[in-house]
Amino acid sequence: MKVVNHAFRKKDAMQLVTGKPVYVDDITPKDCLAVKLLRSPHANAVVEEIQTEAAMKVPGMVRIFTWKDVDQNAKRYTQAGQTYPEFSPYDRLLIDRHVRFAGDVVAVLAGETLEAVEKAMRLVKVKYQVLPAVLDYRKAKDNPVLVHPEENWEALVAAANADNKRNLCAHDECGEGDVEKVLADCDVVIDRVYHTPASQQAMMETFRTYCDIDEYGRLNIISSTQIVFHVRRIVANALHIPKSKIHVRKPRIGGGFGAKQTAVSEVYPAMVTWMLKRPSKLIFTREESQIASSPRHEMELHVRLGASKDGRIRAIDLYTLSNTGAYGEHGPTTVGLSGHKTIPLYGKAEAFRFVNDVVYTNVMSAGAYRGYGATQGCFAVESAVNELADRLGIDPFELRVKNIIHQGDVMPAYYGETATSCALDRCVEHVRRISGWDVKPHREVLPDGRIRSMGCAITMQGSGISGVDVGSASLKLNDDGFYILRIAAADMGTGCDTTLAQVAAEVLECPLDKVVTSGADTDTSPYDSGSYASSTAYVTGKAVEKCALELRSRIVRMGAEMLGVSEENCDFDGTCVRCREQAVSMTDIATRSMCNNTNAVEVTVSNTSPTSPPPFMASVAELITDPETGEVRTENFYGVVDCGTPLNPALARVQTEGGVLQGIGMALTERVDYNRRGRMMQDSLMQYRIPTRNDIGHLNIEFESSYEGSGPFGAKSIGEVVINTPGPSIAEAVYQAVGRRIFSLPVTPEKVLFGEDYTVDQREIGL
Repeated sequence: MKVVNHAFRKKDAMQLVTGKPVYVDDITPKDCLAVKLLRSPHANAVVEEIQTEAAMKVPGMVRIFTWKDVDQNAKRYTQAGQTYPEFSPYDRLLIDRHVRFAGDVVAVLAGETLEAVEKAMRLVKVKYQVLPAVLDYRKAKDNPVLVHPEENWEALVAAANADNKRNLCAHDECGEGDVEKVLADCDVVIDRVYHTPASQQAMMETFRTYCDIDEYGRLNIISSTQIVFHVRRIVANALHIPKSKIHVRKPRIGGGFGAKQTAVSEVYPAMVTWMLKRPSKLIFTREESQIASSPRHEMELHVRLGASKDGRIRAIDLYTLSNTGAYGEHGPTTVGLSGHKTIPLYGKAEAFRFVNDVVYTNVMSAGAYRGYGATQGCFAVESAVNELADRLGIDPFELRVKNIIHQGDVMPAYYGETATSCALDRCVEHVRRISGWDVKPHREVLPDGRIRSMGCAITMQGSGISGVDVGSASLKLNDDGFYILRIAAADMGTGCDTTLAQVAAEVLECPLDKVVTSGADTDTSPYDSGSYASSTAYVTGKAVEKCALELRSRIVRMGAEMLGVSEENCDFDGTCVRCREQAVSMTDIATRSMCNNTNAVEVTVSNTSPTSPPPFMASVAELITDPETGEVRTENFYGVVDCGTPLNPALARVQTEGGVLQGIGMALTERVDYNRRGRMMQDSLMQYRIPTRNDIGHLNIEFESSYEGSGPFGAKSIGEVVINTPGPSIAEAVYQAVGRRIFSLPVTPEKVLFGEDYTVDQREIGL
């Protein structure tokens, strides 16, 4: 291959590194209405009275929208960016009289300047009827206090088994074999409960949206989003207007990591602009992005793992309790990955059971975050496997080698799919070699008294949502023989504008700079589900490959017509169509296509897949632990990834390093806590501690390629699998260092020194 599987610089790299205007706030007008959201200070309350008269006297104020401007009995909607019909329940109104978490929207203010709006916000007087709040997700199910008592709450998909009168956002269970019987017959059973707190994506660019009315009277939305087509549907549902009246496009995105798979900001300026027919803009502050966004779901996972004394894993039993918060965005779907992306790794088990509940509580609603539930599940299951290895006296990698799936195996709990491409065994072997796993001591006391230790983990993810996700591409031949590739997959720093163009260039045998990427825009891009669920390279990439093959065929057809010969006698080398000594150049063909021609040299192709081939990863964390202070530092992190054929090895490496960094942050420092009033405590990046490059030591990333025949040039996904292994591998390395197992993240110095029992109930501190 000449273009695919080679490193190319991202197409937008120079614009970004030189600070050119590319983001929402850079490219939209400054002289538009400023929009701000007045938020509830209470976790659960009903607005009894709201006085806006004094606020409206502030010079420059234009309008204040309250619950009185929204039909409280209207059909509700969800802000989850998912394919219709969404599994997430319809449980939101634009402005609800009943506010369900500290940070929920009470009023939408619009003014000529941000200063006027901020002054007016301080003058709005709200009288609340404060209600009891459900803050403990372990007590939420069947609690007498209901988060959603309203009658117009609606679940579109019966399979979610949701019931708002039980605070139940979703319930599901599946299994094979008699788990209890097999566990009773096992030589060793690990029975543990693990906890992963909510964590924030903390992307550099906060949520932000600009809206105006175009020359046709349509609502034009420019937003930092991963899901332009889903945003169109969400806004239409929220405003109760036709989708044909809405046009959505995205500029460059300053990071998303799943946060922008939820329409956190779009509906509010859309409401202002649609009602007032004036341009408006809403830009979240960092505090707003912390307290009212879409963090990772907090989960409690009860794992029972049974094995024979020779290390054969015979049964896996997993129960996951997930906290969706005040609204159900992504709640029913996220929880499934905690089991469906962990249990299949151990395909030789005789029986498995996976049961899950998702509950409503009066805290900020959760959403999509890279890993999407598999991260939480991986921490629990892989930690249990590490403990099992210790109990049996077997090397933890050797234990995994005895039990993991291989290419051609049917994967249990993975929807009946077969591992059509799997280099997990080679990933394990490779990471053992580069980390020195078999030659270094797994615990070593250094001369200064600190302890160097090692821990390991494996993981898998998916490549899109099988039978659901749709990726599309349009390719058009233009003057001088260059191409325009139109997509709706959202490049949010992942580089898909570049990698998808590489796929097209490989098929069309042209230089990469001959393919111009355009998107994402609901008016001009072909339909695409959006960039999430690790779908872009695999699902949309295959659409690009099919599209380029069809366009190549049309180019040859037109060239043959111009030469007066049959297509079968023509060759195409990317520069011309040739038949023996005769040839017509791409410029000639492009010019001919624009004059007296009835066959457009333009193709649109959509692609979906009945399967979701998983990528795999094996990792080793090497830590330095101070036994006197409990401080833990990552000295080295080794990871080997099977993502099929890397479309762009350099960008795949960057993806992996970024995901590992986020996983280390989740493992060591990041968490979302609430005080006894339900107020989120880490409301800035001073309190919410994300690691810097200096905090994570050396990242050593390599690849073991498999070949996935259903993907473009053998590619699978890489976006999410890379975040899952730091948690369990770091927890195991801590155990090797101090002999203390950690069952909840993050791994704090207090837990290292004193164990889990020392953990402070975070609700008991703060105001």
